[in-house]
Amino acid sequence: MNADELRAVQAPLKEKYKDDPASAVITMHSSGTLGGEDVVCRVATVRGDVDAGLHPAAGGDGSTACSGDMLLDALVGCAGVTLKAVATAMGIPLRSGTIRAEADADFRGTLGVDRETPVGVTDVRLTFDLDADAPPEKLAKLVELTERYCVVYQTLVNPPRVATSLSPTDP
Repeated sequence: MNADELRAVQAPLKEKYKDDPASAVITMHSSGTLGGEDVVCRVATVRGDVDAGLHPAAGGDGSTACSGDMLLDALVGCAGVTLKAVATAMGIPLRSGTIRAEADADFRGTLGVDRETPVGVTDVRLTFDLDADAPPEKLAKLVELTERYCVVYQTLVNPPRVATSLSPTDP
């Protein structure tokens, strides 16, 4: 896809969202199913079910996907798609590229070993290795705009409100 094709696809959406801002607000969904004896949640994805389980640092055997790794997968996927779209719009041809995400988590918090240790990820590093004919300042702008428009990146940087509920079940 080139810049003109991308603009042609996005122009009607941008116009619609300008005219009717409420139409730009969507609700995304995910669901998982518990069952069996294993400590696993089967997550329904658009590409098929994925079994999420304990990370080996929390007692898992490594045979299932770790939710923390899935979080990084989502970040890499979103950053990659966003970077490609921004590069296309900026007219920066990319020969190839690799995006890596790393995160630190101290499992003493998750396992309740130390109440002072945070539960979850404390530091995330996102690295772009790009092969492109563009000056460094243009590539820096590309990464800056990728950060600005990447949904998962912005969600991590500016956490949303999160609410939990328990639906009543029939006995």
